[in-house]
Amino acid sequence: MVEINIQEMIFQFIGGLGVFLFGIKFMGDGLQKSAGDRLRDLLDKYTTNPLMGILTGILVTVLIQSSSGTTVITVGLVSAGFMTLRQAIGVIMGANIGTTVTAFIIGIDVGEYALPIIFVGAILLFFFKNEKIHNIGQVIFGFGFLFFGLELMSSGMKPLRSFEWFLDLTVNLSENSILGLIVGTVFTLIVQSSSATIGILQGLFGEGLIDLDGALPVLFGDNIGTTITAVLASIGASVTAKRAASVHVLFNLIGATIFMILLVPFTALISWFQTTLGLNPEMTIAFAHGTFNITNTIIMFPFIGAYAWLVTKLIPGEDAAIDFKPKHLDPLLMDKAPAIALGQAKQEILRMGRFAVNGLEESKNYLMTHDKSSLNQATQIEEALNNLDHKITDYLVKVSASSLSEHESDEHSILMHTINDFERIGDHFENILELVDFQLSNKVTLTEEALSDLNEMFTVAIQAAKEALEAFENMDKEAAYKVVEHEQTLDKMERKLRKQHVLRLNSGTCTPQAGLVFVDVLSNLERVGDHSKNIAETLIGEQN
Repeated sequence: MVEINIQEMIFQFIGGLGVFLFGIKFMGDGLQKSAGDRLRDLLDKYTTNPLMGILTGILVTVLIQSSSGTTVITVGLVSAGFMTLRQAIGVIMGANIGTTVTAFIIGIDVGEYALPIIFVGAILLFFFKNEKIHNIGQVIFGFGFLFFGLELMSSGMKPLRSFEWFLDLTVNLSENSILGLIVGTVFTLIVQSSSATIGILQGLFGEGLIDLDGALPVLFGDNIGTTITAVLASIGASVTAKRAASVHVLFNLIGATIFMILLVPFTALISWFQTTLGLNPEMTIAFAHGTFNITNTIIMFPFIGAYAWLVTKLIPGEDAAIDFKPKHLDPLLMDKAPAIALGQAKQEILRMGRFAVNGLEESKNYLMTHDKSSLNQATQIEEALNNLDHKITDYLVKVSASSLSEHESDEHSILMHTINDFERIGDHFENILELVDFQLSNKVTLTEEALSDLNEMFTVAIQAAKEALEAFENMDKEAAYKVVEHEQTLDKMERKLRKQHVLRLNSGTCTPQAGLVFVDVLSNLERVGDHSKNIAETLIGEQN
């Protein structure tokens, strides 16, 4: 009988945890969709100093309901050159404060209304086609599931009070704060969601299964464990991204150490909050979580520079981060000096061209060596191309509103077409990266002959892109004609190599999956040649 109860308890607990994690993820996704693509721009624009970084980190974390998510985005922005390490430290501090909002939401006891809330969310999701209403429905649906999961977990934990081994464990946690810290850290490392583990802690405290002395060290451990997501995100990323992830670990590790030293007065403070404010058990843990992170941020804020220095020493090396931001687009020139503005736009497009060539080289290296650093670099470059495409296009559209001479109008047209072609080259080498990922994940082997063919075609495609860039930079028609010749060579190579591939396939030396990768890489390289030719033809007046 006891065995059945244990099984039921475990199933109800893990099922509740799954429902909770789904709810918080679904709610966060709905909030993120409601915010649109503005989250990345928000982090990019409003982190000019560490204080603004903290405020932005709080806001973004509230929107996506995940400090790990905010930190992962921050690591990506640092890796991409969008954000400096000092700015990132502020955002990470803010993310730790923002994540406490989930605990406060849990502290509002609306568990008995979870099912009606889910019903309302479902109505908005399934009976309305308006995207905004759909997103609101997703938030409400996720919100309901969050509380439904908590109710299931709470019900699953109630029988624990009848097990002597669990009561002994809670006594040990109360008497041995280090054990509580380790339990919180390990459990959050496994679940990878501090919101979930703190929600469980709130449930245990609410059911009287653990006292405040035992709960607070577990809470500190939860904050340490949540750093694992950022650490995983920084693997294979730039040196600065690794430093940003290290800051997250250090911030929570040092904060937990300080509060473990001050555990007795901190416990007394939280007890005073509970008594004075009449807090329920769940809200008491929420206050403890909020107080820990806000106080930790206040203590650490003056030492942001020291943090940056320390992680630079701990993780040495030169960073190869790509600067996504435009360097030459001056908005003051758009109206006052459109001719100079076009020149500035051209300089930025040349940066795009260099990125495109570099991305092709890195994707070739990834195909040939499977070096993950090439994958990471090429992925960053493709994101840089997309960002610059957007920024330069917006700039040129505004320049076109000025009075342009006939010559300036022609130059403007060339620039607009060239932006698109460099961006499309990025799309094609991104496709190649995905094909190599497919090859690796499915253990597909390309023959030496196939690799040699792809290497040869890659070389010609890179040369075509390089000469298109050179022709554009110097407005050189002679160089442009060479690009057209390279494109014709690529067309012939593609036809020839496809025939050779069919022969290998018929002879059994090539598998169908390997053939799929081979043919698709060929196709993408041929398209790189087409876009290089497009750039050349805008210069020689034969634009398609």
